[in-house]
Amino acid sequence: MRVGGAGRAVGIVTLVLAALLGSAYALGRTLIPDPPSHRTGVPAGVNGPNYADQPPETGRGAQPSATGRAGPGQEATQGGEDHQPAAPADGPYGSQVSTGSAKVALTFDDGPDPQYTPQVLAVLREFHVRATFCVVGENAQNHPDLVEAIVADGHTLCNHSWNHDILLGGRSPDLIRADLLRTNEAIRAAVPAARIAYYRQPGGAWTYPVVSVAEELGMTPLHWTVDPSDWQAPGAAKITTAVTGGTEPGSIVLMHDAGGDRQGTVDALRRILPDLMGRFRLEALPSGAT
Repeated sequence: MRVGGAGRAVGIVTLVLAALLGSAYALGRTLIPDPPSHRTGVPAGVNGPNYADQPPETGRGAQPSATGRAGPGQEATQGGEDHQPAAPADGPYGSQVSTGSAKVALTFDDGPDPQYTPQVLAVLREFHVRATFCVVGENAQNHPDLVEAIVADGHTLCNHSWNHDILLGGRSPDLIRADLLRTNEAIRAAVPAARIAYYRQPGGAWTYPVVSVAEELGMTPLHWTVDPSDWQAPGAAKITTAVTGGTEPGSIVLMHDAGGDRQGTVDALRRILPDLMGRFRLEALPSGAT
């Protein structure tokens, strides 16, 4: 079939228009940015979920592992006894979680108690080991003689709040300050020259306000590395296994000399000390100048 002049003209115009439209589309695509690619391993937001290959963030407020070994998001170190202790202020909200050296520190919370504190002191004295006692204010007020005994044996002191208030960190700075000062006053009523270089928040329930007030009063917020959960009275065998198996250079070990049945802790201590003394140097945390 022969196409007339008019038909050829229409065909040529159609081809030109198609070419122009195609060029315009291509030019437009170059001006439109590609959609952002999905990067695996980056949380969707500060409070959003983490992807499968992204370990949870371990920022302030995260609890260190009970054994002090690297947990999710923490760089593991190798070498057993060559393990490098964490920085002292690497705990929740900047609290101290390590001795900062190869030395190991034993700490005892919630006392003094007339039944168990003397037994703990006797075992420590037998093995010539000094520790740090985190005392509750009302117990210090009720048993000043035991505070004197703790200091007389060369142990160091830590403020553990007036009445073991786990919610203290959520109260106003003025109330926190009053609680800590009242506890220090009770300690110094027993030992006027006592140095109180540390504060340990009950339950490890740290907050920025309680850390700030403790530091304002000259006390280092003190957390821990090894927690055998002896406050649950699991028995001497389990306490011993948890402490001897979890302690590494620089560990701060948490135990209790009050707040319930602590006979298991006392009995475990006799087994724990020979083991730890064979592997580490045990010392009380330094008292500082507070």
